[in-house]
Amino acid sequence: MESIPVKNPIIPLDYPDPDIIRVGDMYYMVSTTMYFFPGCEILKSNDLVHWEHACYVYSHLDSTDAQKLSDNKNIYGKGMWAASLRYHNGTFYVLFVANDTQKTYLFTTNDLTKAWNKRYLEGFYHDASLLFDDDGRVFIVYGNTEIWLTELNSELSGPKKNGLHRLIINEKNPMLGHEGAHFYKINGRYYIFLIRSLPDRWMRVQSCFTSDSIEGEFKGRDILSDDRGYTGQGVAQGGIVDTPQGDWYTVLFQDMGAVGRLPILVPFKWDNNFPVIGEDEKIPDSFSVQVPESRKYNPLVGSDDFKESTESYYGLNPFWQFNHEPDEESFILNHTKGYYEMTNHYLVDSLLQSKNTLTQRMLYPKSSAEVTVDFSRLKDGDITGLCALQGAYGFIAVTKREGKCYLTMNSVSQSEDPVHVEAYLPERKWEEIELVQAEVELKAVADFTDGRDEVTFYYKDNNTYKQMGPAHKVYFKLDHFTGCRYGLFSYATRDIGGKSRFSHFKYSK
Repeated sequence: MESIPVKNPIIPLDYPDPDIIRVGDMYYMVSTTMYFFPGCEILKSNDLVHWEHACYVYSHLDSTDAQKLSDNKNIYGKGMWAASLRYHNGTFYVLFVANDTQKTYLFTTNDLTKAWNKRYLEGFYHDASLLFDDDGRVFIVYGNTEIWLTELNSELSGPKKNGLHRLIINEKNPMLGHEGAHFYKINGRYYIFLIRSLPDRWMRVQSCFTSDSIEGEFKGRDILSDDRGYTGQGVAQGGIVDTPQGDWYTVLFQDMGAVGRLPILVPFKWDNNFPVIGEDEKIPDSFSVQVPESRKYNPLVGSDDFKESTESYYGLNPFWQFNHEPDEESFILNHTKGYYEMTNHYLVDSLLQSKNTLTQRMLYPKSSAEVTVDFSRLKDGDITGLCALQGAYGFIAVTKREGKCYLTMNSVSQSEDPVHVEAYLPERKWEEIELVQAEVELKAVADFTDGRDEVTFYYKDNNTYKQMGPAHKVYFKLDHFTGCRYGLFSYATRDIGGKSRFSHFKYSK
């Protein structure tokens, strides 16, 4: 064993709503992936500090028009939320709701390297947490402001007839009432960890309620009120776990601006059967974790020459996800020559409805992405390139008009009208130049330092990158509810059948 210092956030990427378990010496963490596919990513670690991809739970969910970006529909800001991850009698369980379908899903597997089995749980349970009790009964805790405890039937298909169903917490809060439940039984006592906002101002705080019986009164209070010195954005919502040595930790998240919500590791101790975090409900300035012998972890983002065929869904490296469920007939991966090719089989009117956009999370505080785009087979009206994917998106792309190709930098900006602060301005073209070659190297640089939240776009000219257009401001907002991502995209506005090809993708920290 060795002791290593912890640097938060432990994962400088958008992995919100974490839930965590330990199976033997291995830790597993699930996170919200919303409208990205494959979905419901699970990470693994043997030290709580370094994490790598373990699996995705599904490649598709219900294949609705909105999940597939069909008929001008989408599920931005929706999809799967706040999963509960459990391991019981040799089986992994993942429970979550999808806010677009208003359904509750329960996935199970005995082996994370194998396919998961999907079923539905009757009803809709916001931010639900699953508990297998010692006596064989199974419960969920869920809700917003009103927190409910419900007993499930033995088939885990819905509430148990005449089973326990009770309101256990009901706090009125003008900002955000309790939600984000994580339910446990430890040493014979029941514990529910929840998130809420301070009632006098927006700031996430973590709470804990406990009872000595499932039918008893749950009493509790806030246990963490800390923004780590970051603009009043509190740290809260997540699961707890113990180490084989008996130490306890919780993994929560913190809003870090347009980059998203990043996981924070927090140690805690038990005092009179109640969790205590640091002093005065603050995260310790410095602490260490006892870990086994270090090993190499596969990165959660990375460069790709598209020559490696993987067993992950769609044959891609697992750090890639599609924006919505992809149309598998409209793209190919050539692992011999090393490229990702898209065919524009559909007419759309904006980047946000573009099928098969291939994305990666952006690193905090800075990162960049480069890619080579072959646009020799575009058709008039096609647009293809590299984007910063969020509601206020920006891109550098090639478009074709009247047989000629042009490089353009476009973006959507947030309205500065105080009455319509949630609105966006129409997409704007900032700069355009004509291209005479058949391919171009593009680059995007993201900077989230101190809330800067800017992405700048470049193209290579005579082996030198030149900036195109202004630095673009990106925003974390509820319309998408996810951190900004790099995206490789192509879509048609006039005629279908055009093609674009991406190669030599380089990701830099």
